[in-house]
Amino acid sequence: MAKNSFKTPPSFQEKEQFSKPKLGFWQRIEDFGERYPIVQIILIGFIKVILYGIGVSLVTVILLKFVPVWITPTMIDRKFTAISNGKDSEIHSDWESYDNISKEVALAVVASEDQLFPDHNGFDFEAMYGAFRHNLKGKRIKGASTISQQVAKNVFLWQGRSYTRKVLEVYFTFLIEVIWGKQRILEVYLNVAEMGKMTFGVEAASLRFYGHGAKSLSRTEAARIAAVLPSPNRFSILNPSNYVQRRTNYIVRQMRGLGGKAYLKF
Repeated sequence: MAKNSFKTPPSFQEKEQFSKPKLGFWQRIEDFGERYPIVQIILIGFIKVILYGIGVSLVTVILLKFVPVWITPTMIDRKFTAISNGKDSEIHSDWESYDNISKEVALAVVASEDQLFPDHNGFDFEAMYGAFRHNLKGKRIKGASTISQQVAKNVFLWQGRSYTRKVLEVYFTFLIEVIWGKQRILEVYLNVAEMGKMTFGVEAASLRFYGHGAKSLSRTEAARIAAVLPSPNRFSILNPSNYVQRRTNYIVRQMRGLGGKAYLKF
């Protein structure tokens, strides 16, 4: 004789569990927001700030593809530092188009600062890894920024070292590589890079230290400008030290080794 099976009727909680449909991802987010409204307000505000920042940065990068970069955060910092120290605060800067700048100086800064510039996508990962290993040894901090990264930092960000600035530098480097292209990046670099005390760009440096415009710079003059770039407030174009002279000769050899101005055919 078969035994009668008897099941206990489900409780109210079990009925509710069985009848309640599973929530999707966005439904769970909405449910969470209803339970914790203050967290939802903060999260929405954070997302809005991020989206607003992306929008503003995109518009700015697109605009500066066509408009000269007359002022940078570094220029502002140098000016206010000079004022606070009671020194001459005049900024020497004179924008010139890429066509009005000697290609010798364009080649010189590439040979000195970033020889893979025509080919990389904004980052030299091999150099970055080498700098990382060097810095782990606790020696003097060594950088590995490409010309694109330097432009992103100089035009859009502040000086100094921090993870926040580095993340933003990666973001802006990606944007200018995609939107500007190599020639525009190099043009901006040649106009905003610090090349002496209160002196920014090759036109201003050439006029101040050589007495003529950047379009007529010779190879040796261009190499000397590039030679001071690692520390333009320490080294002098006008009164070069033995180190600057040796570095100038080295850069000239590198320029020749790269094949001359034809190397910059973007």
